[in-house]
Amino acid sequence: MNLLSIASLALAMSTDAFAAAVGKGVALQKPRWSEALRTGAIFGVIEAITPLIGWSLGYVASNYVREWDHWIAFTLLTVLGIRMIWAASRKPEAEEAEKPTRHGFWLLAITGFATSIDAMAVGVGLAFLDENILPIAAAIGVATFVMVTLGVMVGRMLGNIAGRWAEALGGVLLIAIGATILYEHLHAVA
Repeated sequence: MNLLSIASLALAMSTDAFAAAVGKGVALQKPRWSEALRTGAIFGVIEAITPLIGWSLGYVASNYVREWDHWIAFTLLTVLGIRMIWAASRKPEAEEAEKPTRHGFWLLAITGFATSIDAMAVGVGLAFLDENILPIAAAIGVATFVMVTLGVMVGRMLGNIAGRWAEALGGVLLIAIGATILYEHLHAVA
């Protein structure tokens, strides 16, 4: 792969994480850059590791990963999205000021994993093409780090404008991302 192809792939792999990060930023009480960088680092590391895992699995169990990746991503993103919508619907306006200032590590890790399953599938495909996965995985991780960090701060701005409804919108976005992943994979099979 040439540099332009790697950069395009890295950007494509980071877009769903960006959308999820916007939702994460909305759910926080005025997230600071330190929290945005922390979230970006968690997502970026996970997004860099999953193509390595997929590449490794490409030699062992490629059919299994390809058959189920879209269902796993859809389920995780839908559950997280429903959780965000539910949380937003249960918060009265007076509770807006009581938003957390930081997300827990495991919540971020699960969200990061859910948005990176497609990168695992890409890793499987790259194994078949005999591509050097290390620079590609690094590019995906760096692009995701940047996009997620910016996404959290965009979420901060949306949260100030739209309040709890923006958190519900973030949940809807996660569900839409999961549904899009599922549709694309099922449509490609048909």
